[in-house]
Amino acid sequence: MNYRNLRPAIRLGLLPAGIAVALVPAIAGAQDAAPASQATTLDRIEVTGSRIRQVDVETAQPVLLISREDIENQGFSSVADILQNISAAGSPAFSRSSPLTANAEAGGSYIDLRNLGAQRTLVLVNGKRLGISTAGYQDISTIPSAVVERIEVLKDGASSIYGSDAMAGVINIITRSNFDGAEVNAYYGQYSQGDGTIQNYDFVTGFAGDRGSVTIGAEYHKEDEVWAKDRWFSNDSYPRYPQYSQTVVGQWGNWRPTGSTGAWQAPNRGGTAIGADQFHPQQNPADTSKASDQMHVRTPQERRSLFASANWDITDDVRFVSDMAYNQRDSFRQIAGYPTQSTAINAPMSPDSAFNPVPGTQVNWRRRGWEQPRTTQSDLTTWRFTAAIEGSFQLADRYFDWDVGTLFNETNLRVVNNGNFFIPNVRKAVGPSFTNAQGKVVCGVPGAEIAGCVPWNPFAGFGTGAVANSLDDPNVVKYLFKEEHALGETKTTSYFANLAGSLFTLPAGDLGFAVGYETRREEGGFAPDAIAQSGDSTNLASGNTYGRYTLDEFYGELSIPVLADVAFAKELTFSVASRYSDYDTFGDTTNNKFGFKWRPIDDLLVRGTWSEGFRAPTISNLYGGGSQTFTTGFRDPCDSVYGNAAGSARCLKDVAAGYRQLQQGFVPTTAPGMQTPVPFMSGSNINLQPETSESKTLGFVYSPSYVQGLTVGIDWWNITIENTMVSDSPNAMLSDCYVALIESRCAGFKRDPVTGIVNELTYGLRNAGYVETEGFDVDLSYRMDTDYGRFGLNWQTTYVSKLVSKSTNDVGTPEAVSNGFSGNFRIRSNANLNWSKGDFAANWGVRYSSGVKEECSFDERCTYPNYAAPDTQGTIVPMNRIGANTFHDVQVSWKAPWNGKVSVGANNVFGHYAAPEYDQPNANYSYYGGHDIGRFVYMKYQQNF
Repeated sequence: MNYRNLRPAIRLGLLPAGIAVALVPAIAGAQDAAPASQATTLDRIEVTGSRIRQVDVETAQPVLLISREDIENQGFSSVADILQNISAAGSPAFSRSSPLTANAEAGGSYIDLRNLGAQRTLVLVNGKRLGISTAGYQDISTIPSAVVERIEVLKDGASSIYGSDAMAGVINIITRSNFDGAEVNAYYGQYSQGDGTIQNYDFVTGFAGDRGSVTIGAEYHKEDEVWAKDRWFSNDSYPRYPQYSQTVVGQWGNWRPTGSTGAWQAPNRGGTAIGADQFHPQQNPADTSKASDQMHVRTPQERRSLFASANWDITDDVRFVSDMAYNQRDSFRQIAGYPTQSTAINAPMSPDSAFNPVPGTQVNWRRRGWEQPRTTQSDLTTWRFTAAIEGSFQLADRYFDWDVGTLFNETNLRVVNNGNFFIPNVRKAVGPSFTNAQGKVVCGVPGAEIAGCVPWNPFAGFGTGAVANSLDDPNVVKYLFKEEHALGETKTTSYFANLAGSLFTLPAGDLGFAVGYETRREEGGFAPDAIAQSGDSTNLASGNTYGRYTLDEFYGELSIPVLADVAFAKELTFSVASRYSDYDTFGDTTNNKFGFKWRPIDDLLVRGTWSEGFRAPTISNLYGGGSQTFTTGFRDPCDSVYGNAAGSARCLKDVAAGYRQLQQGFVPTTAPGMQTPVPFMSGSNINLQPETSESKTLGFVYSPSYVQGLTVGIDWWNITIENTMVSDSPNAMLSDCYVALIESRCAGFKRDPVTGIVNELTYGLRNAGYVETEGFDVDLSYRMDTDYGRFGLNWQTTYVSKLVSKSTNDVGTPEAVSNGFSGNFRIRSNANLNWSKGDFAANWGVRYSSGVKEECSFDERCTYPNYAAPDTQGTIVPMNRIGANTFHDVQVSWKAPWNGKVSVGANNVFGHYAAPEYDQPNANYSYYGGHDIGRFVYMKYQQNF
């Protein structure tokens, strides 16, 4: 191919960091096709191929490079795990420790930079957008690690460069191309407990000729489940407090007469009733259930991927480039059988039921569907195709680069749910029934049998020895449980054209420019099963989501060299960019960016940026059907035991003194933050407007010439997002109403006039409030050659000095402070020390996260019982301190003489566990969802041909 179009651009440093691949794919394609010795970065400045921050030395904005070598030196087998462990990454959006997650995104992997939300981080593949779900999430599990050449993380806002969503940063995954030969890899590992096995098998092959190349890669990836009962932190809902792990909706069932408020009674295990005077204690383990016995703590998944890229020189100055990707992901989750409560589904047992423990009296009953755990199988298929014609031309002794092309991305989702009760049939099954002349129990009354109905005895089955008419009876199972199917689909179609070059020469160099146009169409939907939509299933009810939107965008940018090779200014360059976006939903928006890089001496670069950004409402934001959810961790401020506003005038306006919040089973809560006994409703808003942001960075990179191989970088960053699309929460609504005394927030929910509990609550999206975060990134890299081998150190640290938010525009509303609290670490620091000599190499990795605070759940675990700080506006909110955590990873490798490589290692080699966190951050268990869940030992083999 012809490389002459690259030379002037590289010489002049035409574009600022992170833009060339996205804005000028022709240039990017040429770079990607360069040999490994000519590895380049997003701004077309050469780098060494390691994590030495050479990219930052040359650009105005901080960019982190993760090379192919870095990926192979770690023990993580997926792109998601690699990115989740960089210091700038926030808590996982949907961790694998959240089996209760039931949305269309369940089973995928999503990266959240700066703890601002995964929807505010843009993911690119070869400079072009990765497809999104209807809710705006980009699933990076669809990218096989085998085809990744490097990953570049732009830690700065970039909407003026890339458009919507690039508020917290941009992740650009560059795939391998111009590969000549073949490579086969095998990976196998599991936790030291013998579970959670991960297998990964892949190959890459290709050829490169004088005029083009083809690269093909394929991967098979499988991760087995880890059961909650097999880890100490998930075996009990509240580790170290097993007495709170039981739910009163048990495996054998219990009952009491309708209208009664007395204790629930339990039939014995033979299916007959205990005497009325033998009340059954609600916490008796004989009639309770522990949901974690049937739940995953790490959900399993399986992926199959295929990737191909090709380029062909049509002429010396024009070529065709294309890539294609296919990914098929199967994920599975299991949670405990549904805790059926007759009061919740209006299905009391008939006085005339053959199984009524007190014949002639209507009774309410409770029974967990223990024999039929709830399962969800999600199958996602993704197709991606890009094609472009790109080239270069010369005009008046100046080179110009151009490209025109298209992108198409499609995902198809199929979800199968099992284990939810079909409510109409439950009502019939516990209705009138009798034993006929043949000794068979049938529905109805003599002479008026109900055709097709199968009577159910909630007090039989599971260990009782009674199978007939129980949930162990196949006929009952077939009648009470209906398999539910949901379908989802998204499509992204884009056409683009770009032109870049230099306009004229200034005293310090050429004035570079880039301009372009893109039109994009997003469409998609998600259709739950008709049974779920109707509300006739104990599966959470939800409606159809479907919509589409289109947009047109124009951008332009300049790289302006001001000074060069003068005293105190070896280089001074300004960059400016602007992007105009016109949506057919909310209208138009213009976003601008300004940056500078100043090199007073050869060893020091000072840099800074200011930029505007936006995030457009997604299809689900605008057109999503409402959905029900049983809120976990719900805390009613008026609860007389655990509420932080109990007895206040505002609470006493709505509830009686001594009011108790009720949990599943309609019994008083036994700990703070329990699951609601009734579902709440969330929904969309067609009138949403885009979020807007302002980002600022300022920093320096120092590479002293007197210490070869050392680079130190420090960057300050600040991001403010306004007009946020607030996903309201029940806890926030009640806290605003009863603690912050914002009366307008009290209108979104209602209470039961008898029990006082919140029994109706609707929350959704709205534009309100803001989020602001601020902090510092400190990066250090060092390489040193000695007689004992080559040593290298890469050390990244992110310190978050501020992370605050408001969910309302009401004047006087206090900010919510998040940094330093559950799931939001003030400090994350990762260091990798590597050594190599001859055919041997080793890597030691250290991953550190600072301690956090959470609201006290138990008095004996409450380090700050009188906590009152600015972040609580002076209100005493007891807090407990969770200590810092450090995980160590080790890998050693040997290059075999037959062109193979063997690596063995362990992640979390010391088997460290964090302390329990009862706030359950990013998980459905009292343990942070981003932490390791044990020692993971693995082996890798690579063979090159």
